[in-house]
Amino acid sequence: MSSDTPPFSDDRPPGPEGLPVLGNQLAFLRNPYEFMTRTAREYGDIAAWEDPGGPVYQLNHPDHIEQVLVQNNQNYIKGENFQNVLRPITGNGILNSEGAVWRRNRHLLQPAFHPNRIQEYASMMTDFTEESLETWEDGQTRHFHDDMMEVTLKIVARALFGADIDDQVHVVGSALDEFMLASETLSHFVLPPGVPTPSRRRIRRARERLDAVVYGLIEERRRNPTEGDVISTLLEVTDDQGNTLSNEQIRDEVVTLLLAGHETTALSLTLTAYLLAKHPEVEERLVEELDDVLDGEAPTIEDLEELTYTERVVKESMRLYPPVPGIVREPVKPDIVGGYEIPPGATVRMHQWVVHRDPRWYDDPLAFRPERWTDEMERSLPKLAYFPFAAGPRRCIGDRFAMLEARLILATVYQQYHLELVPGTELDLMATITARPKHEIPMTVHRR
Repeated sequence: MSSDTPPFSDDRPPGPEGLPVLGNQLAFLRNPYEFMTRTAREYGDIAAWEDPGGPVYQLNHPDHIEQVLVQNNQNYIKGENFQNVLRPITGNGILNSEGAVWRRNRHLLQPAFHPNRIQEYASMMTDFTEESLETWEDGQTRHFHDDMMEVTLKIVARALFGADIDDQVHVVGSALDEFMLASETLSHFVLPPGVPTPSRRRIRRARERLDAVVYGLIEERRRNPTEGDVISTLLEVTDDQGNTLSNEQIRDEVVTLLLAGHETTALSLTLTAYLLAKHPEVEERLVEELDDVLDGEAPTIEDLEELTYTERVVKESMRLYPPVPGIVREPVKPDIVGGYEIPPGATVRMHQWVVHRDPRWYDDPLAFRPERWTDEMERSLPKLAYFPFAAGPRRCIGDRFAMLEARLILATVYQQYHLELVPGTELDLMATITARPKHEIPMTVHRR
C-alpha cells in the first residue's frame, strides 16, 4: 500500500465481488462506513468494482486523491450519479454546477466568504447561540442536534442573506431534513431519476415547502436590497448579453448555501458533543481553557487565537466523524491513477472516513485525541490525509465560515453547560450525503 506509482497496467484494480446487476451498491448502501473501510483494508490504495451505473474506483491514498481533486481537477466533474441525488433539491447551484456557470457563480459568492466579511459574522454567531441557551433549563434533556440545526440555520440566513427566518426556521429545517432522509433510500440511488418513487415524492413536497420560503426571501430582497448580502448581489449581476439571473438560478444558490451552510456545522457540533460526553478528560481540558482565556466573558473572534485546544477538539472530531464522509467525481478523459487507467464516466470515490482513520497517518486512529494536532504532526501529514472540506478549486467555499462558527458555538455552549449523554444512547450514522445520526442523541444539560 505505497504511494509510489506502479507501472501502468491494463488490468482493473482488485476489488470486492458484487451481486448480479446490483454489483456492490446494495452492500455499500446498507453500511457504507463498514464497506468503504473493509474495501480499503483488503484491496489497498485503489480498488474497483462494478455497479449498475458502471465501474467504481475507490481511492484510498492521499496522493491519488490529490491527483483527482487538485493536480488534474480539470479532468473531473461531479457526474450524473452525484447530480441525480442532489439536483432535485439544490438544482444547479455551485455544489452541482460545472464549467462556466460554476466559475461565474463561485466568483459572485466568494466576497461573502472573504476573511474580512467572515469576521463580521462572529458576534452574530455567539448572539444566536446565547439566544438558544436562554431556552435551556438545568437538568433538562434536549435533542442537541435539533438545537444546533436551528442555531446554524438562523446564522447562515442572517449572515449570508440578511434575513431573519425565525418564523420559517422549522419549515426550512424540516424540508431539508425530509430531503436528507429521503435521499438515503435504496430506490433513490438505484432507479432511474424519472421513476416516481415514494422517496422522490417526499423530496418534491420538501422542495415545494422550501421554495415558498426562498422565493419569498428573493422577492423581499428585490424590493429592499441591502449592502453585500448574497441575494442582493445575485439580483444585480448580468451576463455578457446584459441578462440578469433568473429567480430559479438565484433560488438554486440560496438553497445550496442554506443546506451546505448549516447542515455540516450542526453535524460537526453534534458529533463533537457526543465525543466530549464519551471522553470527560477532554471536556475537562476544554473547559479549563475556556475559563482561562475567556474569564467568564462571551468568546470573540479575537479570543480564538488563544483557544488552541478548542480548535484541536473541532479538528479531531472532524477527523473521526467528517460531516461529509465521502466525495465522488467522474473523469471526462482517461486518467492514470496509481498505475491504473480510470475510464471516462467511471465513478471515483474518495472517502474522508477511510483516510482520516488510516493508521499510516494517525497513531491509534480510532482514539479521540485532540492533543495529537500539534504543528509538527500536521507538517508530517501528506497533503490530503485530512480533507474535511475537500480540496482544490472545488474546496468548500464556506470552510473558514464553518470553522469560525464551530469554535465559537462550541466555546459558548461549554462555557455555560456540561452535556451528559443519556445512558444507553448509541451512535449509528446514516448513509446520506452527510454523516447524520440515525437516531436522536439526547443530552442532559447541566448548568456550570
